[in-house]
Amino acid sequence: MVSGAILFRGLPKRLVITDTESGAVYGRWPVKDGTEFAIEFIHSVNQSPVREIFQVRGRQIAAAAVVFSSFGAGMQTDLEEGEELIREEDGTMRITGFNRSFKSLAYIVGTVSDHTLYINNERISLRERCGKNAHITVRVK
Repeated sequence: MVSGAILFRGLPKRLVITDTESGAVYGRWPVKDGTEFAIEFIHSVNQSPVREIFQVRGRQIAAAAVVFSSFGAGMQTDLEEGEELIREEDGTMRITGFNRSFKSLAYIVGTVSDHTLYINNERISLRERCGKNAHITVRVK
């Protein structure tokens, strides 16, 4: 008998975006350990772009960095141990050094501003792919 864990490990991994309630699949992208992807959106309060950058680690999604241009309500202002705030030459700020990983991510796709997925040199409008106000789940399968 072959272990299910061994069979599972041999399958190619995909970043999968689904409808949170129905499970309908909006898209799949090939990934491997170390693949980075980002989701960018306009912050609802301070009205400036925020790019959340993640890295695939096994079947987990690890927080790698967040890039933004202004502080405001709802934005991280306190750094935890190991995190670092870097001010870029273009005026943006980058926080790195996160020690968090997730089984999945949940988003509500913007109605006024889009959410955009950046993966494997592609730029994908989540509003076009999933629809405005779609409740989506992002996971590695």
